[in-house]
Amino acid sequence: MIHASSCQASPLAMIIDPRLTQPGDYATSVAGLSLFRRDHPAPPAACMIEPSLILVARGEKRLWVGGEGYTYDPSGFMVTSLDLPANSEVLTASPEQPCVGLVLKLDISMLAELIAKGSLPVTRDRAMNKGVGIGSMGVALEGAIGRLLALLDESEAIPVLAPLVLREIHYRLLHTDQASRLRQITAVDGQGYRIAKAIDWLKLNYTTPLRIDDLAARVQMSAATFHHHFRQLTAMSPLQYQKWLRLNEARRLMLSERLDVSRAAFAVGYESPSQFSREYGRLFGAAPRRDIARMRGEPSEVIAEG
Repeated sequence: MIHASSCQASPLAMIIDPRLTQPGDYATSVAGLSLFRRDHPAPPAACMIEPSLILVARGEKRLWVGGEGYTYDPSGFMVTSLDLPANSEVLTASPEQPCVGLVLKLDISMLAELIAKGSLPVTRDRAMNKGVGIGSMGVALEGAIGRLLALLDESEAIPVLAPLVLREIHYRLLHTDQASRLRQITAVDGQGYRIAKAIDWLKLNYTTPLRIDDLAARVQMSAATFHHHFRQLTAMSPLQYQKWLRLNEARRLMLSERLDVSRAAFAVGYESPSQFSREYGRLFGAAPRRDIARMRGEPSEVIAEG
C-alpha cells in the first residue's frame, strides 16, 4: 500500500484547489468527471463505486472493499473495474491542507476498442482477481489528467477536446500496472466481463428473489464458478451484494422520500421488517430509525419503525 505524508501533494492539487472552496462532491462540465474536497478526516462511509479512476491530489484516503483496505495518496491512483459496494474513509485532511481529488468514470467500451486495436504492451496475466487496485502514477498519465482539468477553464473547447483527452487517459491507463485489471473486464469471453453483466442484472432486479443457479446460467457460468469469481472480484457473495443494494436503497427511501421502516423494507424486497431492521443495523451500525434520525439531525422518534 502507498502512504503519504500530510503535506504531500501533486501538481494537480493546484488546478483543483481554486474550484473547490467548500467541502463536498462537485460534478463538472466534463461528463463523468467529478471533483471532491474534504477538510477533516472522516470514518468509513458506505458508497457504490462505479468503474472509475480515482485519485487524491492532496491528502490520503482509504477505500474498504470487503474486509480489505486500499490506501491511496498523490503518488498513485485507484482503479475500479466493477460496480463495487465499498466504504470510503478520509485519513489525512485539514482546512489548511484539504484532501482534494477527482473521480473519472471509465468508458469500458473505449477500453475494449483500444485493446482491440492492439499496439499495447503485453501484460502478464497475473491473477488480477479483485475489482479494485492501486496503481503507480506516471508522468504521462498525470499530464493527460492535468490537460483534462485545464479544459474546465475552456468550456467552449470541452465538446471538441475532452473526447480526445479522455481517450488518451484510457490509453495511458492501459500502459500502467493496472492494465490487466482493466483488460479482464473487457474480454467478452472472460470471467470478469460475465460478472459485470451479472452485476448489471442485480442492480436492475435487486427487489426480486435471487436464485444463484438462474443468474449463473444467465451469464453462461456454472453456479460454483459464478459464485467463486463473484466473491473474488467483489469481496462479497451475490446474496450479500443484493442485500447491500437493498439496504442502501431503503436508506435512501427513508431519508429522501420519508418512507417509514416497514414500507421501505417491503419496497426493496424484504418480507419481514424485523429481518430488515436486523440486517440494516449490522450494515450501518444502528437501527433504521436511529440511523435516519442521526443523518437528519432529528430525534429518533421522528422516524416510525412501522
